Amino acid sequence: MDKPLVSVIMGVYNQMDDEMLKDAVNSILNQTYTNLEFLIWDDGSCKNAASRVKSLEQLDERIHVMCCDTNNGLAYSLNECILRAKGKYIARMDADDYSVNTRIAKQVAFLESHPEYAWCGTNTELFDENGIWGRRPYPDEPTLKDYYKFSPFVHPSVVFRADIFDEDRGYLATEETLRCEDYEIFMHLMQRGLKGYNIQEYLFRYRETRESYRKRKVKYRINEAKTRYSLYKDMGILFPFGWMFVLRPIVACLVPASLLAFIKRSEGIINKEYDEKTTEALQINIESKPVPFSGLSAMSESYRQSS
Repeated sequence: MDKPLVSVIMGVYNQMDDEMLKDAVNSILNQTYTNLEFLIWDDGSCKNAASRVKSLEQLDERIHVMCCDTNNGLAYSLNECILRAKGKYIARMDADDYSVNTRIAKQVAFLESHPEYAWCGTNTELFDENGIWGRRPYPDEPTLKDYYKFSPFVHPSVVFRADIFDEDRGYLATEETLRCEDYEIFMHLMQRGLKGYNIQEYLFRYRETRESYRKRKVKYRINEAKTRYSLYKDMGILFPFGWMFVLRPIVACLVPASLLAFIKRSEGIINKEYDEKTTEALQINIESKPVPFSGLSAMSESYRQSS
């Protein structure tokens, strides 16, 4: 095929919900962009879960399942997939999320026409067992200030240029980076002078339930603080504000999970309502007075300023 090969990589550990897993996998198999391989690393799952993952190879010849006997963490799993990847691009995916069927096609098209970017992500819809409940937009071209509070990219929504891993290491697989692999890899790549972009479309759906906020144990928040300290120190940004954000994950331990869930869900719902109102206003304007396509972005900006 004349389209570049994309290697989709996914780490799986003890995913017992068969329907959830197949929904995630099928969202990749049903992409409009078809020239892809799907590399899945089973990271030491129990026998029952491992057999479910292995059976995925029967769904499509593009799926290749690999495994190990011990659980080594997501960074290790992704590095093993990257070592075996053959594609020009490497796309992330998680075993409980969902990719809109045009996601990869649009990301590859963007990277093909914008060589100045090393990776790109997308805006994200938030969903749980009841469906889509919120939205989370991200800055189109994140700068250093966007990294202080949290990662400005949705990790499983990202497509990387594969050659950025040939020149340097992949993910940092250490105790300190457990559960914050995404923050570390994006900061590390930025430290190398590379930059990423977020396509301003909702091409990915991230599973975020009320239980999600209870999964972040104290030790993982301490790990994040250690990772932030190491990165900020190497980059020379500990002072004057760096220390405040190094300690931010630890301070978050004092906030009840129920309150965190309330804040995050409220933000997601507000973003969703705002986007729906913006779309409705644009549609009314378009129907009442046709405008050139190039004028839509200006119209959207005008609406934001008047809101």
